[in-house]
Amino acid sequence: MPGRILVSIALFLAASAWAQDYPSRAIRIIVPFPAAGMADIMPRIFAEKLSAKWGQPVIVENRPGAGGNIGAEAVYRAQPDGYTLLSALPPLVINPSLYKKLAFDPMQFVPVTVMCAVPNVLLAHPRVPADSVQELIAYARANPDKLNYASQGNGTTAHLAAELFKSMAGGLKISHVPYSGNAPALVDLLSGRVEIMFGNLGPSLQHVRSGKVKALGVGSEKRIASLPNVPALSETLPGYVTIAWFGVVAPPKTPLPIAEKLSAAFAEALKLPDVRQRLADLSAEPIGYTPAEMAAFLKQDAERWREVIRSAGVKPD
Repeated sequence: MPGRILVSIALFLAASAWAQDYPSRAIRIIVPFPAAGMADIMPRIFAEKLSAKWGQPVIVENRPGAGGNIGAEAVYRAQPDGYTLLSALPPLVINPSLYKKLAFDPMQFVPVTVMCAVPNVLLAHPRVPADSVQELIAYARANPDKLNYASQGNGTTAHLAAELFKSMAGGLKISHVPYSGNAPALVDLLSGRVEIMFGNLGPSLQHVRSGKVKALGVGSEKRIASLPNVPALSETLPGYVTIAWFGVVAPPKTPLPIAEKLSAAFAEALKLPDVRQRLADLSAEPIGYTPAEMAAFLKQDAERWREVIRSAGVKPD
């Protein structure tokens, strides 16, 4: 037993010494979704600051596909040295309940931090004859299968947010049109190819303010400052809350001192006035969890989405 303790101490000291020299070369952050969406924008904001802090390139690389599984698997199999990270999103905790088999174990990733969170917003094209959540529900009930809703892809928070909405509103019949990310889905909503969408508020805010789309409700617990006249969906459907969070995890067996050093750097960046302003412009709430706090959050979020998937009967494509 004493021998095992000595080995553990030696490993911890070695990892701590390693962390002191980290990073000594470029870091890659893999985004498992296409460019231009919130999943891509958020890590780029922080990559710029980490690169300036350490004098090393921090490169954001997009590897979309399979609901985020392709990018996640690439990081899962990467060396646990802190030089390859995953821009962690809700699919990390959603996909275990959505897919019968994954090529990776999401709970084996080493948590680093949750950077921020953005509420989902229920958007509608101007031609939809509804200017409130109540009117949309009434129209959908009177016209089953007439409306289509866009999402960032099957099993994403946008998809599950819509399915939860349909379920809580009494089983509405609205067809799902999945896209390969938030940006292409928003493009088709703006053009009128789809009628409604549960999307991240940040990229759509300018279009709401210009009148190109209507915001009928937000997925946060309460109304938000950037859209004070838009009600929370929970005002019509009590208990309805859906947000998109944006975090970072490292490959399994990454030393904790590395994860803690990364987490501290993200937390430091969150305090910068220009970062906080950019987040505010995207209606994002800064968070900055420690690795331990993120671990607890991931467990809780996985349990919440597991229940949504089960009750809504969501299946992968």
